[in-house]
Amino acid sequence: MLILIKFLRDVPAVLGAVIVLSVAALAVVAPLVASPEAVFDGNLLERLQPPSSVHLFGTDNLGRDICARVMVGSRGALLVALSVVVLAVAIGVPAGLYAGYTTSWGSELVMRITDVFLAVPQLILALAIAQLIGKGLESAMVALGLTYWPFFCRTVYAETRRVRSTLFVDALEGIGASRSRILMVHVLPNVASPVIVRATIGMGFTILTTAVLGFLGIGATPPMPDWGLAIAESREYLPDSWWAVTFPGLAILATVLGFNLLGDGLRDLVDPRLRRSR
Repeated sequence: MLILIKFLRDVPAVLGAVIVLSVAALAVVAPLVASPEAVFDGNLLERLQPPSSVHLFGTDNLGRDICARVMVGSRGALLVALSVVVLAVAIGVPAGLYAGYTTSWGSELVMRITDVFLAVPQLILALAIAQLIGKGLESAMVALGLTYWPFFCRTVYAETRRVRSTLFVDALEGIGASRSRILMVHVLPNVASPVIVRATIGMGFTILTTAVLGFLGIGATPPMPDWGLAIAESREYLPDSWWAVTFPGLAILATVLGFNLLGDGLRDLVDPRLRRSR
């Protein structure tokens, strides 16, 4: 209860939580509100219509309702972000635990591989991997997951090193506790907080990167209602048909901002050093 009260006092974090929950709720109700005809079936007689009572966000170059496509696009954005973060956590957390707890050559090998991945900008590396795998949203998800795990590995490595030097770990080793039990039962819960914070912020960053890949034609493919793809398809009609680009862009901005604000609030909440500095 005390943690919840502290969280509610953080206005930016609460704002971020409201935005994230709103986008999640929109993703749930989107199929019930937006008809498949409005999302996928175009009407060339109504192409590039400005916002009105009939089409709240206007129509795109094929006469499709932009509001419906933005709503349904939230489902894909959240699904991609969640899938990428889960894949990155599944790779990065075990690797970070192993490298942080042991001092063998395997630990050094894991961290050197991590350094190689971190030395290359994630977007460039994701573009290269996605090109090798092939176009499509699934390829973008795999490429982003394979390039995001080093961030989790580095975070877990640092926290595991810190926990490894504590007295209770020495006591567990002294009574003969197995390494796997120490890592899973005692070390992992102590490093979970920064992982949760990293995952929350990573959700927003992944949505932004996925939109960039879609804009470049490597992520989602037509006629999928993807925010980045919508901007790419409509940019040539600027500035006259400004609504075709503005509303998908605002959806990306709001969602990424919400995850960043929520992640910053969680970081301040779980980091005692930040709490003491306030």
